[in-house]
Amino acid sequence: MGRETRRTFLSRSEIEKIHEASLEVLAEVGVMVTHPEIRGLLLEHGAKAGRDRTLLLPRSLIETCLKKAPSVVRLADLKGTLTEIRPGIRPLFWAGNAMFYFRKGGRRELTREAYSEFCRVANELPHLHAIVGTNISDYPPEAKDFVGFRTMAEYTQKHLRPVIFTPKGVQVIIAMAEVLLDGQSLRERPIFSLGFTAVSPLRWSDSALEVFRVSSGYGIPLMVNSEVISGTTGPVTLAGSLVLANAEALSGVVIAELLEPGRPVVFNLGFSHTFDMKAVETLTGAPEGGLLGASASAIAHFHGLPSASWMSTESKVPDGQAAYEKTLLGLLHALGGVNLIWGIGNLESTMTLCPEQAVIDNEIAAGILRAWQGIEVNEETMALSVIKALTQKADYLSHEHTLRHFREELMVSRLLSRERWALWEKAGKKDLCERAQDRVEEILNQPPSEHLSGIQREKLRQIEKEQLSAF
Repeated sequence: MGRETRRTFLSRSEIEKIHEASLEVLAEVGVMVTHPEIRGLLLEHGAKAGRDRTLLLPRSLIETCLKKAPSVVRLADLKGTLTEIRPGIRPLFWAGNAMFYFRKGGRRELTREAYSEFCRVANELPHLHAIVGTNISDYPPEAKDFVGFRTMAEYTQKHLRPVIFTPKGVQVIIAMAEVLLDGQSLRERPIFSLGFTAVSPLRWSDSALEVFRVSSGYGIPLMVNSEVISGTTGPVTLAGSLVLANAEALSGVVIAELLEPGRPVVFNLGFSHTFDMKAVETLTGAPEGGLLGASASAIAHFHGLPSASWMSTESKVPDGQAAYEKTLLGLLHALGGVNLIWGIGNLESTMTLCPEQAVIDNEIAAGILRAWQGIEVNEETMALSVIKALTQKADYLSHEHTLRHFREELMVSRLLSRERWALWEKAGKKDLCERAQDRVEEILNQPPSEHLSGIQREKLRQIEKEQLSAF
């Protein structure tokens, strides 16, 4: 059964139907919470005990907690820039986490040295707003988060988004952040943010909730994630997946706001997956993921909260498939209103980081942002007086109107091949991946950023050394 007209993302009435269904799920099916303190907090505020350690959440509790969550979330970087995200504004692009590293045609373990290299490249990409922590292979699990945080802080000036492996890691990272803040508070200058994902369907792990708990009280932005897999951990229908994902993320917002009223949260249903019934694999780069991310953004904005998603790919290397999938998802998500789009530099279903892909993704982001900007129509941009003055003369190139407007109207690329064949051939006939490799080499041949003082570097290293000595 097909449709004869193009389908938009979600209408207001469809969002309301999905939300009502999610409220019904939380009130009648509930969410599993075994963390003793969080469980007690929810019961104290009106939740009811269900079967098998589940808690039933009433509509009133959800609505009360949603009202406490601010619609504007502020994110700071190490350059002193403070950026506000809220529904309806221009999207930002973030990196992603991973387990492996791909460069110069080879895939290997993601060591600290490799991650440092990636951070140095990421620091020079203008359309990348935040660097994301990852699984550094040459350190024990208990140290991966704070070791990664120091690496990010030393080699990039972006906003920092560590991936937390233990609740203690949060406390170490807060101590490191105090060194970077040099007297300012995290609430005033949130240089890092956190996030955790519900275990689908409808469960929160004790470790995730302990991270919520120990990070409360500082004003640290928190991304509340649902990662439903359509057809395996959730309904195969996209609408059903959105019902389940919305319910899971709502329960996370309730917990976050009970622990710290007014804590800034990002409502993220955009990490949802689909399942390929032929390949028997979970997908992150399928077009249905684009639909889920764009629709999830509409649901987040319905709640008055900023949203997130990812532009991902199943491709193992920087190639046409990676460009196709990442452009498709990134554009769908941006035009759908997503605020934070993860995945700059990711390959292989977010399993791998690749600096060449990050350079290409930065270019994709530039194109997406130009598409998001759209066309401004006014007396100046319609150029009617210029058209009348030039009549049939093709002299627009030298006209002052062109000189005034070409920079903001036309995207200029230093990566894409736009020259004619003869010039391209003379320059070595390099394809996009080869030009990205050249750009990576150019960046790595420059000295790394020196944005931290010697005292800050030494303090960070001392904190890390003290923590590592316990292992």
